[in-house]
Amino acid sequence: MHRLWLIFAQTVTVAVAVLFVLTTLKPEWLHQSPTVVALRESASGNADGKGMPSGSYRDAARAALPSVVHIYTTQKIKQQNHPLFDDPIFRHFFGERPEGQEQKNSGLGSGVIVSPNGYILTNYHVVEAADDIQVSLNDSKTYKARVIGSDPESDLAVLQIKADKLPTVTFAQPDGLRIGDVVLAIGNPFGVGQTVTMGIVSALGRSHLGINTFENFIQTDAAINPGNSGGALVDVNGNLVGINTAIYSRTGGNHGIGFAIPAASARNIMEQIIQNGAVTRGWIGVEAQEITPELAESFGLPDTEGALIAGVMRGSPADAAGVRPGDVLLTVSGKPVKDPQIMLDLIAALKPDERASFRLRRDKSIVEVQVKIGKRPAIRQEKE
Repeated sequence: MHRLWLIFAQTVTVAVAVLFVLTTLKPEWLHQSPTVVALRESASGNADGKGMPSGSYRDAARAALPSVVHIYTTQKIKQQNHPLFDDPIFRHFFGERPEGQEQKNSGLGSGVIVSPNGYILTNYHVVEAADDIQVSLNDSKTYKARVIGSDPESDLAVLQIKADKLPTVTFAQPDGLRIGDVVLAIGNPFGVGQTVTMGIVSALGRSHLGINTFENFIQTDAAINPGNSGGALVDVNGNLVGINTAIYSRTGGNHGIGFAIPAASARNIMEQIIQNGAVTRGWIGVEAQEITPELAESFGLPDTEGALIAGVMRGSPADAAGVRPGDVLLTVSGKPVKDPQIMLDLIAALKPDERASFRLRRDKSIVEVQVKIGKRPAIRQEKE
């Protein structure tokens, strides 16, 4: 009897040990209780990127993310001493005070790598007045950057870092974007790290916003916030369609109205900066005014089309060609002028020293003049 009891005890001990091992190491071998509700599960295979689920833009993000960088800038600000520190009596009682100390003002933004040897496209306002620029890549490597050149009137700048074999963005085909197309905005909003947001193209050719001198924006509802400036706006294939530049907001946050510079425009400006160090635009030296219905009635004009010449700079190309204040500019090289912004864009697109035909309405007659285009003066960039 004692022997049987011993065998039983040993059997139970071994069974408990086996159950413990199975529960710990191979729980799936044990019998599972039936589920209360029958659930449908997706097929495996999406974890590695294969079999992309419908509606996903992971391939576009994967293609574009490595080429988008974070930009950190530092500007030194000299702190001024209070005027009392210069008073002899004050200095007699309180001693000499140190000269104004330098403080640092930091900023952040984004940029897009456009060439393997380190050229980066970003917004001018991201690096404006910066004394030190640091660029952090997608792999967390950080480099010191220098400004190759900038164009404040379009709010673009080109940087370069000392690196090679960098991942670069692919530019989309010009004029391929349409209203309603899905786009992704990639950048570093509020410094939280690389972020991808999705939206659609809300409008094309936005201007008269007062953001830049030359405006031809893509409007999108993809979330763009402070820190996104200079980042990439890409299509569903990960190709660059724009450089994120500004938002319409009264609070500083995203309200679904963001603006990006078209990639084709940015590329043209970038190539001029890299090749010449600056952007060359046409100029004739006039001040134009929009024709309102009231002005049209006052001047006896048949409609509000064109740009009213409000002033002509003495000695300018327009002055030499005989353009007068009060003229209404109708066409530039055969292209219609609808308003002063269109006039500015058309003239800027002309090459200096070439001659262009300008069609004007003067009083009740139409006048044709030939203008030798000049070079648009650069904006003075003063550093405080």
